Amino acid sequence: MARHSAWKFSAAFAATLLLAATAAAEEEPITVGMGMALTGPLAGTGKASLLATQMWIDETNANGGLIGRPVKLVFYDDQSNPAGVPAIYSKLIDVDKVDIVLSGYGTNLIAPAMPIVMQHGMMFLGLYGLAVNREFHYERYFHVVPAGDDPGLDFSRGFVEVAMTMDPKPKTIAILGANAEYPQIATAGARVNAKKRGLEIVYDKSYPPGTVDFAPIVRAIEAANPDVVYVASYPADSVGMVHAMRELGLKTRMFGGGLIGLQYAALKQQLGAQLNGIVYFDTYVPEPTMDFPGIREFLTRYQAKAAAAGVDPLGFYTPPFAYARMEVLGEAVSKTKSLDQQVLAQYMHRAVFHTIVGDIKFGASGEQPEPRTLWVQYRGIAGNDIEQFKEAGKQVILFPPQYKSGDLRYPFAGGDR
Repeated sequence: MARHSAWKFSAAFAATLLLAATAAAEEEPITVGMGMALTGPLAGTGKASLLATQMWIDETNANGGLIGRPVKLVFYDDQSNPAGVPAIYSKLIDVDKVDIVLSGYGTNLIAPAMPIVMQHGMMFLGLYGLAVNREFHYERYFHVVPAGDDPGLDFSRGFVEVAMTMDPKPKTIAILGANAEYPQIATAGARVNAKKRGLEIVYDKSYPPGTVDFAPIVRAIEAANPDVVYVASYPADSVGMVHAMRELGLKTRMFGGGLIGLQYAALKQQLGAQLNGIVYFDTYVPEPTMDFPGIREFLTRYQAKAAAAGVDPLGFYTPPFAYARMEVLGEAVSKTKSLDQQVLAQYMHRAVFHTIVGDIKFGASGEQPEPRTLWVQYRGIAGNDIEQFKEAGKQVILFPPQYKSGDLRYPFAGGDR
């Protein structure tokens, strides 16, 4: 009888230990790791993306977590510097032992992480990387920004198509880009698209990173007398180019391109009326054609937090896609009930994700087959009040057709603000 009681006690004790271990395992956080630009020239996008990511995590944890476990974010400042990225991802994977890795912002910060991620067989969710997987062909890479199956070409195609709506049609184009990975990919695609549409390239140059005086470049472009000017640049370069173009009164029929920075609230406010007439790329603007389910509510929540966090007060550019990236990840983990990288990647390739930026479906390359880069023209900007950029009609979508909210206004006069 005593032996039977002892056995019952041992079994009960073992069961208690098992339940405790199971509960502890369930409560162990799912760790998500990433590098992100919190300092340096890309910090504006990095900080805003971080806030949107943390918002999803906080909201998810408030609703019970993911597959019964809280979610924890581990992140490091990549300082907008590609050289430090490999070490960050090695630490995230080898030391922090994160369950999921996310990219930082932009081509130059995603590409250096790819070899580390691939070596460890991790799934990788990219944010604003142009044609990163073209060289790697990694089956577990997924890019949440809809850039098309051939991003290098699809990115600038809309800009050229908008140019061809002018009457008479343009005949010549100038192409300019910084000597860095993203601008070189963007300008290479612009050359191909221009030639496909019969445009003669009358100016085609690159400039070194760190260039501060764009006046000689603007004078050289004006001397070539192009109908269209396409520029691919990073934030500081974009500001320098806009200032030089305005000061010298560049005259052309259409000006713009892949100018990173014109999407940032701080630069919108700084440049103000100097933006008028410029055609630039974007991913979300508050036009009626982009009223996706949940996007307004997200922006309301984001903008309420932005001031205290010291980040972009509008949140139109990267935050919606940073949040959507987490929606995609959350659904993949919830549906598969797994953190196995192969299981997750297989699900990602076959699912359609419903997010605040619309439906997301990944193709074989990890890109979204249907490109949706917006080509937008600034209109009617007066002064430097940031609130005006929340109004419809200030950032008019010219392309693609399904989101179009207005027609191109031309010609562009550099001195006319």
